[in-house]
Amino acid sequence: MGVKITETVLRDAHQSLIATRMPIEEMLPILDKMDKVGYHSIECWGGATFDACLRFLKEDPWERLRKLRAGLPNTKLQMLFRGQNILGYNHYADDVVEYFTQKTIANGMDIIRIFDCLNDLRNLETAVKATKKEGGHAQIALCYTLGDAYTMDYWKDIARRIEEMGADSICIKDMAGLLIPYEAEKLVKALKAGSKLPIQLHTHYTSGVASMTYLKAVEAGCDIIDTAMSPLALGTSQPATEVMVETFKGTEYDTGLDMGLLKEIGDYFRPYREEVLKNGLLNPKVLGVNINTLMYQVPGGMLSNLVSQLKDAHQEDKYQAVLEEVPRVRKDFGEPPLVTPSSQIVGTQAVLNVLQGERYKMVTKESKKILMGEFGQTVKPFNPEVQKKCIGDATPITCRPADLIEPQLPKLKEECKEWVQQDEDVLSYALFPQVATDFFKYRQAQQKKVDVASADVKNAAYPV
Repeated sequence: MGVKITETVLRDAHQSLIATRMPIEEMLPILDKMDKVGYHSIECWGGATFDACLRFLKEDPWERLRKLRAGLPNTKLQMLFRGQNILGYNHYADDVVEYFTQKTIANGMDIIRIFDCLNDLRNLETAVKATKKEGGHAQIALCYTLGDAYTMDYWKDIARRIEEMGADSICIKDMAGLLIPYEAEKLVKALKAGSKLPIQLHTHYTSGVASMTYLKAVEAGCDIIDTAMSPLALGTSQPATEVMVETFKGTEYDTGLDMGLLKEIGDYFRPYREEVLKNGLLNPKVLGVNINTLMYQVPGGMLSNLVSQLKDAHQEDKYQAVLEEVPRVRKDFGEPPLVTPSSQIVGTQAVLNVLQGERYKMVTKESKKILMGEFGQTVKPFNPEVQKKCIGDATPITCRPADLIEPQLPKLKEECKEWVQQDEDVLSYALFPQVATDFFKYRQAQQKKVDVASADVKNAAYPV
């Protein structure tokens, strides 16, 4: 049985390289060819696409999903889902998570990849149950990271717990490109020892090792890998689809995909790559290898955030000190994986600690939230002295954070009723109230323009 391929060009590839700015018009003409490839799935929704559609592209994300479903009738569609955060940045009540999952699957989604920034499985339970209830495929993604707590026994045990939760597959989500080839081999074997579920691997080319990592992972038994069509591959994106297909050709891992067809799809996206390079949307910097990622175990996006924060404070000379402070803060905070939002929280706190000249003299409200347990449970306990200094005598929560959130749907429906044209609008509003309201106003204005234009045409055809 050959290795299977999930294609990311319609979601994570453009999210990683051009801040999720590819409009649906760019995708539609090539869907017919992509549908004939025989991919395991096409990742095309979720992640930052929802926010970007509403905020920057003036597109309804639900309409995008329906168009993708219509254009890819023979291929499984896949999305990325942030557990209890859905696609937003806060925890939502269970009723919102359930309703969002129901509508997502009703609009054509097949595979929902669900992750939590702390790998706290409690934050994934509702989304997994809801996906299964609606007949979808629930994949749990584990954020890959390094540190004392993340032993092979940890990974093996968490794989067992994921299978017990009722998930259909496991994904290793290496968001920072930290997974090196021989570690990937060990990791896949550990997960296979802990569970019988299919294993998928998702990584980024940021540190330059991703293709080799895929090779070793597949040899170790990894079932599916995430790749991107070559014009939008490499750099902060994924390894190139065509390269990986060619690599495994003629071996027991042969994907069976048609290189001729893949070349046509690659040729379609090539002019788009030239266009985004020319207009500055694709910065050549993101296409290089960032070796700091491996040295400091910090995601590329987080490194650029640190640089811009220091620049704003006119303290660029403190960069090295901040890089050294990041792992210390991370340890104080229970060694969480560095992925949105934990990467921003740890990074910003490290900057403050260095600039203030005293650790935790100034503490962000997000740092307090982590130490209060409001994001969930970390793998290791917090540093008790740091926790005391930051939250004082407040009592941290130990339950699943969403247990403290009352149902939200009735209130949300009431708040946005004047704008609602489809059930799904309530969910757009729930995740991004201000951005969605701006989009609804824009949509209404566009519809008025169309009405006026069609009335003019009618009057011209039938003059009074």
